Amino acid sequence: MSAQDLMADAARRPVDAAEAALEGISSTVLNTMPEKTHNSIAWLVWHAARQQDVQVAQLCGSEQVWTAEGWNNSFDLDRSSADSGFGDTPEDVAKVRVSDPGLLLGYLRAVCCGTATYVRGLSQEDLDEVIDESWDPPVTRGMRIVSTVIDAAEHVGQAAYVRGLVDEDWSGKY
Repeated sequence: MSAQDLMADAARRPVDAAEAALEGISSTVLNTMPEKTHNSIAWLVWHAARQQDVQVAQLCGSEQVWTAEGWNNSFDLDRSSADSGFGDTPEDVAKVRVSDPGLLLGYLRAVCCGTATYVRGLSQEDLDEVIDESWDPPVTRGMRIVSTVIDAAEHVGQAAYVRGLVDEDWSGKY
């Protein structure tokens, strides 16, 4: 198995985890912010997709899936379509309200599948290319992709944890 195959497989894993975390979820649970200050499940899944979308689009020099496929219009959020959630305050998190978990899954799936397709088209030299020298060690294209995949997986895992906190009827599917 090549590095590209491994990375493509990993890129799709957050979708599987999100499907389990969102199965049968109510709109109320989806948008609940624990203690009114912590990230909601909707925000966590949205941000999992947004951060990867922004960074991978930058890597491949293409338009983000968010705008290219009209997800920004489908979500109709009260925030700029350039926002991805980095540095959000509780007030910003509260602006990400989603009634249909299928919308979140669809966007996450589109981003993760796009990342997997992008990775499969890269050579080993492409993965080794240094794209950011401001870090020590410098960041390669492959390192950045892995970082976005890990970030997406962590946020989806957090969404499952929050569901366990706010949905007393949910037993978890992990």
